[in-house]
Amino acid sequence: MDLNSTKTQGITLYNQFNTSSAVPFLELAAHAGDHEAQYYLGEALRKKNRYITPKAQSSYEASALQGDIYSMIRLGQMEGDLCATMNNCPKGQKDPKEWLASAKSLAAKEAAQGNAESMYLLYEITGDKKWLEQSAENGFALSQYLLATDYREGGGFFLLPSSRADAVERWMKASAEGGYPRGMSGLAAALLEKKDPEGARNWTERAAATGYVEAIFNYGYYLSGKNTDFGFPVDFVKSYALLSLFLELDGGGAKEDAEYVISKIKEKMNKVQLDEADRFAANWKKTHPALSFYPFKLSR
Repeated sequence: MDLNSTKTQGITLYNQFNTSSAVPFLELAAHAGDHEAQYYLGEALRKKNRYITPKAQSSYEASALQGDIYSMIRLGQMEGDLCATMNNCPKGQKDPKEWLASAKSLAAKEAAQGNAESMYLLYEITGDKKWLEQSAENGFALSQYLLATDYREGGGFFLLPSSRADAVERWMKASAEGGYPRGMSGLAAALLEKKDPEGARNWTERAAATGYVEAIFNYGYYLSGKNTDFGFPVDFVKSYALLSLFLELDGGGAKEDAEYVISKIKEKMNKVQLDEADRFAANWKKTHPALSFYPFKLSR
């Protein structure tokens, strides 16, 4: 396995909330100097131990020294980490305020050049929603999703409820069309709310095809005859197959939820159907991306 494949496997496991298994893969790529692997290694170690350990900090710093803004931000947040509460934060090459200033300076420079992701990072650094809006307007799919979510939860000012709903749908659609799985699921929900079950079904299926755990679970659940608002035809074979994919997961709670639903579906299936479901699941794994919870790169 080459280093790029090693890094990809590490990030895949991390995105499945299996941090312990992710660490060895990320270590190999991080030790080879890959700044993104160094960031994810820091994140995996932080989550595994519930605070920034000396090893995690060292990995963040190696990444930050290569100009990785995500790592700079994480180092800049150390004063709010559990290690600060325990009074055992490791001594770094810079103090948190210096790292945050470096992150802001570099993100501002890149944002001025039109980098939409850096605009988003300025929003994370400053909390100023204008940067989230600018990032969304410049096409960063995560920002479009976050802006739509903010509007859905009451943020922004709209004279009419319909105007708010239109804005939510607009930004969820932009995010979905930009390929962001959470945006696809968000758009499906928005379309169902406006009584467009066909559109909702389409985007539910497209979100599931990305490997997004929540979308696959919902799709499999709906195919079992639950939540008939979407209008999915009952298909126990496909439902069982999709939910059985979660049995290999080792984190996030999806496995336990799937096991419960599968046990109910299995009661209604014969051996021929179960064998067909196994073949469908095997083919899905070969033809679709790995399962992922698609957690935010900067944990929120």
